[in-house]
Amino acid sequence: MKSEEKNGIVYVTVAYLIWGILPIYWHSIKNIPSEQILAHRVVWAFVFMFLLLRFTGNMGLFFKQTKELWAKPKQFFLLVTAAFLVSGNWGIYIWAVNHGHLVETSLGYYINPLVSVLLGVVILKEKLSKPQIISFLLALIGVLIMTINFGKLPYVAFALAFSFAFYGLVKKMIVIDTAVSLALETFVVTPFVLIYLLFFSTNVGFGKNIFDTTMLLLSGAVTAIPLFYFGKGAIRIPLSTVGFLQYIAPTGMLLLGVLAYHEKFELIQFFAFSFIWASLAVFTASKTKWYERKFISKANLNS
Repeated sequence: MKSEEKNGIVYVTVAYLIWGILPIYWHSIKNIPSEQILAHRVVWAFVFMFLLLRFTGNMGLFFKQTKELWAKPKQFFLLVTAAFLVSGNWGIYIWAVNHGHLVETSLGYYINPLVSVLLGVVILKEKLSKPQIISFLLALIGVLIMTINFGKLPYVAFALAFSFAFYGLVKKMIVIDTAVSLALETFVVTPFVLIYLLFFSTNVGFGKNIFDTTMLLLSGAVTAIPLFYFGKGAIRIPLSTVGFLQYIAPTGMLLLGVLAYHEKFELIQFFAFSFIWASLAVFTASKTKWYERKFISKANLNS
């Protein structure tokens, strides 16, 4: 495995680990309406990224790449699309976590990798190795079991799955620095949420007490940091790999739901969960030096 791909896997893994525990953060301010949390999340994420670019000396790069992007309508359209896809995903996610739908939220992010893998194969013409095909089929079985057990069409889960899968696809198509891209994505949506906050929002949390105000201010950082790592990693590895690694986040969410919020975890869920973990085990093994030496090198010698 090339060092660039290894770095990409590390970046994306860190992002998913953070996303896996983020429900704790949003749950702590569930007294604030979800649309207000989303609005503050967008605004403060933009502020955080702007300050990051400023203090890392990358403002010149920001203006240079913004100008270049404006001259490329297709790239500009992709960035705007990414901005609204991720904002919509945030909104659905916050609402679901704070309205008792954590299990369905985790289901959405279990379905998402399958969508990412399919998009990678169908649109980007990525090829899956034999272990990846086995991983995909194992994960598909696990997700189907969870979906059937859910008992109805999980609209929230599918909305989360497809919005973030298409966001990952679009991010791979945008040729721009990761930090600049994230700053522009939040900048595109910021005017809309500012209008909402100034003219349509009945402010519940911001400025009312120190805890809620601090949590809303920091929502920009907790939003931007994992997205920054995700963006840095997604451009270095195949979209199908991004999809498989995403099982880290819903696993964290599911464990939180069971251990922290005491949601039910029945035998059928454990059965489905086992298929997904088996999928991850196969995929992880296929990325090790042992697998490369034992199977890939042998195949090369025989060919």
